[in-house]
Amino acid sequence: MSANLTLVVLIGLLGATGVNLLLRRTLTKMLIGTILLGNAVNLLILAAGGPSGAPPIVGAAEEGRAADPLAQAMILTAIVISLGVAAFVLALAYRSYRLQTDEDVDDDAEDEIVALRAEIEDSEPDDQPARVDVGDTEGQLRT
Repeated sequence: MSANLTLVVLIGLLGATGVNLLLRRTLTKMLIGTILLGNAVNLLILAAGGPSGAPPIVGAAEEGRAADPLAQAMILTAIVISLGVAAFVLALAYRSYRLQTDEDVDDDAEDEIVALRAEIEDSEPDDQPARVDVGDTEGQLRT
């Protein structure tokens, strides 16, 4: 089986761009990254499905010349699923923008507290556990 070099480069480019955009902090870039990554996976399944051939109808083609219908069915299913995910993320982005008038995803305060607690526990002796005041917004520690 030989793969088209242009298709392989396009799959790699779409995948790399999709992952890069997915790691950004704005919801629209995350949405575009999800769509690009889904398209890269669809093209990968298409390339892995083998060369195109005759329609996959019994008796319409010679033995071994029919195209693989499984790859086409999987791609069609993946397109529907990625459309649903894109609509859901778009609705979340719209709701977030209406509530905060900003689409940047901020760090969660609870995650910062957990990271700070882990950092303190690593620096403290093992005989005495560290306490972190959750209500402290300045990040100061009380032991």
